[in-house]
Amino acid sequence: MRLVTYSDVSGTHVGALSEGGVVALDAVAASMLDLIDGGPEALAKARALAASGPAQPVEGVRLLAPIPRPRQNVVCLGMNYVDHAYESQRARGRDPKLPGSPIFFTKAVTAVCAHEDEIPLDPDVTTQLDYEAELAFVVGRGGKNIAPEQALGHIFGYTIVNDISARDLQNWHVQFFKGKSLDRSCPIGPWIVTADEIPDPAALGLRLRLNGEQRQSATVSQLIFDIPTIIASLSLGQTLEPGTIVSTGTPSGVAMGRDPQEFLKPGDVVEIEIDQIGVLRNTIVAG
Repeated sequence: MRLVTYSDVSGTHVGALSEGGVVALDAVAASMLDLIDGGPEALAKARALAASGPAQPVEGVRLLAPIPRPRQNVVCLGMNYVDHAYESQRARGRDPKLPGSPIFFTKAVTAVCAHEDEIPLDPDVTTQLDYEAELAFVVGRGGKNIAPEQALGHIFGYTIVNDISARDLQNWHVQFFKGKSLDRSCPIGPWIVTADEIPDPAALGLRLRLNGEQRQSATVSQLIFDIPTIIASLSLGQTLEPGTIVSTGTPSGVAMGRDPQEFLKPGDVVEIEIDQIGVLRNTIVAG
């Protein structure tokens, strides 16, 4: 299923996409987090309702981020593709080397926004706004010390994240958090595809286009630390909770790594496409 959070004249709802449009799942769950918390039973009810319930045209609703207000910060992976690890370090004047273990950081809950939302660029805050195409997964079943061979069974579904980054703030603050957490710097969506429809996430291809020009292209199989390893490492001594969003890292081709560097500017349209999921699109505006 493709699961959405959307708003219409009657309020905010969780829904499922069908051939006829979007089917409200109000009878099953009040929100995406409620649906995740309901486990396999709630998902089965949602699937049945999606197959038989009345649909309204997608054009008549506004898609929100699948989880508009996560319970906790979005967890991200830094330098998790070989070429991106090299380009990032070269851009900062460092000797290129690969990380020996996953590099985790987070983006603030207040950074989360939706497909087609406008991304503000305030030159008094940053002049080096960058894009990052990423596959993300949403935890469905929580756990601690999860074995890699069982890790995929803890995933509720997959979505797209644009890990928009203020490179100058990253450099000034050393740690990633501030430069990764500006308002509306974490577009997510346009929906969550349930894990049963993507049995092998490593086979997915992802691409980023800036104003129609391809800037990033990779397959998830190129991750340095694959998704089972990410889950095993993140859950080591730490409980993963249902609804946690984990973004797996970006490939090479970011603006920071180009020569000359070409950072985002007002009017730019950024599209991220991932196989079997869809397209996440956002426009940069003066702000």
